[in-house]
Order: sequence, then structure tokens, then C-alpha cells
Amino acid sequence: MRASTTEVAKLEHRVPFLATTASITPYIGLFGTVLGIMRAFQDIAGAGATSLGVVAPGIAEALVTTAAGLFAAIPAVYFYNDLTSHVKASANDMEDFSMEFLTIAERNFT
Repeated sequence: MRASTTEVAKLEHRVPFLATTASITPYIGLFGTVLGIMRAFQDIAGAGATSLGVVAPGIAEALVTTAAGLFAAIPAVYFYNDLTSHVKASANDMEDFSMEFLTIAERNFT
């Protein structure tokens, strides 16, 4: 039992990193989006006009940061879920093996 607990802990070693990455990166992208939109409004205010040439750089900056946040978050969520399911399956297999082994040992040695 203790050995399976140790092995599960080893398997789960990087799972919190994936969970943190998956949950934080959309917010980083959103923060960049807000900064890009603020830049677009500042450019509009500075130019006194709302032409595409004035607004486009800020909007493009906003879209790039949003895409970068999603680009990091989507694979992190996928691999977090995949790794978590594999760890659970391995833990169940080790638990089943331990119980089977203990049953056989009790039957043969008591």
C-alpha cells in the first residue's frame, strides 16, 4: 500500500503545474486583451479620429494576447485531463493488485 501511494505521488508530480497553467493563462490573455483595447482607445483619443489605421494596432495586440492565452490553456487542459485519468487508472490498478496479493498471501500463509 505504501509503495502504491509513493508511485501515485510520483505520477502526480507535474499535475498541479498543468492545472495552474490551464487556469491562469486565459486570464493572462484577457489582461493583454484589456491592455490592447485600452491602447486602442488611447490612440483614438490621441488622434481625435476613429480610422482603421488608428484602432487596428491596439485591436491586433489584444487579439494576439488572447490567442496566446488560449494557445497555452487548451493543451494544458487537455493534458491535465489525460494525465489525471491515467494516474487514476494506474492507482486503481495498483490498488487492485495490492488487494489481490494480500488475499493470496492470507490464503496461502495463514
